[in-house]
Amino acid sequence: MSFLPDIGLIAVLLASGVRLATPIGFAALGGVLAERSGVYNVGLEGMMLWGAFGAAAGTYLTGSPVAGLFAGILLGAVAGLLLALLCVSLAVNQLVAGIAINLLCAGLTAFLARAMFGIAGGGTAVSGFASLPVPYLSGLPLIGPALFNQDPLAYMLPVLVAAITICLYRTQAGLRLRAAGESPRAADSAGVNVTAVRYVSLALSGAFAAAGGCHLVLCQVYIFSEGMSAGKGFIALAAIILGRWHPVGAVVAALFFGLCDALQLQLQFSNPLVPYQIFLILPFAASLVALGWFNKGTRQPAATGTVFDREAR
Repeated sequence: MSFLPDIGLIAVLLASGVRLATPIGFAALGGVLAERSGVYNVGLEGMMLWGAFGAAAGTYLTGSPVAGLFAGILLGAVAGLLLALLCVSLAVNQLVAGIAINLLCAGLTAFLARAMFGIAGGGTAVSGFASLPVPYLSGLPLIGPALFNQDPLAYMLPVLVAAITICLYRTQAGLRLRAAGESPRAADSAGVNVTAVRYVSLALSGAFAAAGGCHLVLCQVYIFSEGMSAGKGFIALAAIILGRWHPVGAVVAALFFGLCDALQLQLQFSNPLVPYQIFLILPFAASLVALGWFNKGTRQPAATGTVFDREAR
């Protein structure tokens, strides 16, 4: 009997970890697509925030969280296309362009939230998605609440991981995308439109990152607040590297960071005398330690970060 409280605590941590990892997982998937095509997407943080605002605004205006979800994803795709314009067509430094996207989205969402929701900048609650327990399976010990009592977007994430993995490694479209990130000149010689591939990849990258922001609003807090992405886009960048630019690895790494976040929340409640800021750094510290410990010998796609110019020889 003495072990029951511990089992219950572990079940709660696992369930919270999966929920907190879901937005990071969506953003990490988007980052994998972008970097596999040859473009760093440092703007994941801003795209998550942009998607969160789109979800809140769309739901607020229509009363439908489904409409809010599509609005957020659409805005994320637009942000991805803007990054493609800067990096692919205008050859702007990819890191600088990503930082510019982050700053633009932070400022624009703060302004628009205050204009739409009032001076509170997003304190208006919106409807969202409730948890959907799977009959019988949600009652399983430990893993039941974590895997089978989640919201619809959490269930969608593993489906997308499987679909993207099959697409990347089992289809011609995936081969073209990976070729654009490994050897764009060879891909171009084989008839692949590298520019189009990178545009599509970045649009999808923005859409996935925005879906992570939608999850924050529609499945976790049901309001929009300024800066609510709170560094999750940067943690997603660490998950991409830790996962070795593979969809499955990136989402598994995101789950690790989500569990760290759930742990720091639990530590805050169980240690009220300790300043909460000490626990807040746990996910970021874990990302640094994990990258330093497990990242040895990994190699990013060879052409990531480089500009492709068909006319250059």
